[in-house]
Amino acid sequence: MSDPGQTQSNYLLGDSEQELERLAVQARLIEPITRGFLRDAGIGPGMRVLDVGTGAGDVAFLVAEFVGADGEVVGVDRSIAGIATARARADARSLRKVSFREGDPATMSFDRPFDAVVGRRFLQFQADPSAMLRALAGHVRPGGVIVFHELDSTGASSYPPAPTFDRCCEWWIELLRRTGVDHRMGIKLHASFLAAGLAAPAMRLEAFIGGGATAADYLRFAAADLIGSVVPELVRLGVATVAEVDIDTLHERMLAEVIANGSVIVGRSEIGAWTRV
Repeated sequence: MSDPGQTQSNYLLGDSEQELERLAVQARLIEPITRGFLRDAGIGPGMRVLDVGTGAGDVAFLVAEFVGADGEVVGVDRSIAGIATARARADARSLRKVSFREGDPATMSFDRPFDAVVGRRFLQFQADPSAMLRALAGHVRPGGVIVFHELDSTGASSYPPAPTFDRCCEWWIELLRRTGVDHRMGIKLHASFLAAGLAAPAMRLEAFIGGGATAADYLRFAAADLIGSVVPELVRLGVATVAEVDIDTLHERMLAEVIANGSVIVGRSEIGAWTRV
């Protein structure tokens, strides 16, 4: 059994301004999916919710819509830059019941328990997801809810094959594997909940799907921009060369192949899981 203090993060994308902007685009694309998971998990008016791995606050602001004026949201992240951005965004929106704290949620203390803990694309970066879940459950009142939205990157595919997109997916999975990030965390949520001593979660899977030019935005965000943010690591670890990536033309090459081949793109599997403590 791991100690909660050993739940260090493997987050490899950093907290640069470019990464925060990429996360903002990501948030817009997958917000409807996260919204559905939160709704089905029972997040609702008046609840006090802890959002872990909040980053620039996108999930916290979404949760705030669910809990309303009588609810409260506390976002936590290790990133100083992310928390600063989240606080500025909350101030700009005059959200007085949405606050942010820097730190490790596994080791932090709070003045009273929460009705729910939520997180998106957070557990995949933890050294021991079940230990993190166990620690987070300690912040939730009896009968409260734990909700997570995680990825299974092996779900991404194309048909007929779009070779450049498929290669980007392979690069990404190999990079995660070599840096200790679990690229299949979504499908492992059930086992992780059980290992944390929680009840078996309800689960749902969704994914982007689109053909030809309709896949343009997804190709830019989920492949070109994502790969572009990690080119130095790809090169350092020997996963790909600068010439192979050719980031300046990557999106255009992918899109041209998809249109020419009449390919349908299926994105990574977006998996939600929730249970009561």
